[in-house]
Amino acid sequence: MTMRTLLITGSSSGIGYEAAHHMRARGWRVFASCRQAADCDRMRAEGFDSPLIDYQDPATIASGLTEVLDATGGTLDALFNNGAFGCPGMVEDLPTDALRAIFEANFFGWHELTRQVIPVMRAQGHGRIVQNSSVLGFATLRMRGAYNATKHALEGLTSTMRIEMRDTPLHIILIEPGPVTSKIRENSIPHFERWIDWENAPARSLYEKRLLPRLYNAGGPDTFELPATAVARKLTHALESPRPRPRYYVTTPTYLLDALRRILPTRALDWIQARL
Repeated sequence: MTMRTLLITGSSSGIGYEAAHHMRARGWRVFASCRQAADCDRMRAEGFDSPLIDYQDPATIASGLTEVLDATGGTLDALFNNGAFGCPGMVEDLPTDALRAIFEANFFGWHELTRQVIPVMRAQGHGRIVQNSSVLGFATLRMRGAYNATKHALEGLTSTMRIEMRDTPLHIILIEPGPVTSKIRENSIPHFERWIDWENAPARSLYEKRLLPRLYNAGGPDTFELPATAVARKLTHALESPRPRPRYYVTTPTYLLDALRRILPTRALDWIQARL
């Protein structure tokens, strides 16, 4: 039997790293892509194919996918779009260029890679595209406006694509994790420091009270936080089930916020989300 093939982006740590190991253990040939050459070298040392793909660099999207297709003879069974970063801060303090940068990495790059993969899957007659979204794709938290916006956009684009592809042999799937152990908070610090002038912000006291301790003084896992293996288990079902679900929730907050948005008026839901 030919080994099934899977391309995962953002594989250097967290969800992508765990998913790469998990799916390889299940017999998949995993192309564990990273956006930095040093991380690709590390993944290769761990026995993975590891093409360089940086969502903010269209040339690497094309070359990375070419590397995968050259290795597989022109086929790819599944794509797991995963790599993303956060840029915390109040929306009023967020420069538009910062928003452009995060959309390039968290949304436009995903779209470009997906568009390049779809013809391959159409030609071979099957394929699965799994988008790692977030509870923040349908809920919102303050000081997460940039990340919220990219995930809301991703949800809309993915749901549209799922409807458009319903008469094709391709499955379009969302995974929506809540708090999961990863380096996203740590990795957001350079973006926060580059773009957010919190010391001169109208909400400076809120930054000092809520955001700065969270960014710089890691105090252990969040409430209800799960390890990245929880996402990898849902990814397994999304990739291997004969009838995968359109959406997979991960963590209690995802289920809870989905239920609350269905039963509560907007003002009541806003009151709850403002306290998270």
